[in-house]
Amino acid sequence: MKMNWGTGIVIAFACFIAFIMYFVVTMVTDNTYHHELVVEDYYKKELTLQSDIIKEENTLKLKENIAWSHNEDGLLLQFPKSLDASKISGTITLYRPSNKSLDFQIPIVLNNHSILIPKSKLVQGRWDLTVDWNSNNTSYLYKKSIVY
Repeated sequence: MKMNWGTGIVIAFACFIAFIMYFVVTMVTDNTYHHELVVEDYYKKELTLQSDIIKEENTLKLKENIAWSHNEDGLLLQFPKSLDASKISGTITLYRPSNKSLDFQIPIVLNNHSILIPKSKLVQGRWDLTVDWNSNNTSYLYKKSIVY
């Protein structure tokens, strides 16, 4: 059988389409390629963006900021010593980009200007740390990507 240019082009297109379809089916059906949305209520979250910017500006005005470190017990967050610890309230959110089921939020309860997040709640890898807190009727927001 003699093959001409037209037959070769049709075979090349068919192979290319089969190649692309293989990757599409693999990406749709394989759970290792499944990634979730960053935020469920994206538009609702977008409405609070300006207030978050103001909170972050307030945080930058502080003489000292929140410091974090990890030790054998977990993740230790140190709040500024210049502020009264009894007047600090808010929430700490730890977001895991690779697995939504590991995300959690805890209230701020300080012990000597610090709070310890236990090692049992954390797995190794990247976390997005968000501390939304108030002190003396001023709101603050601290965001940091950390590797635990």
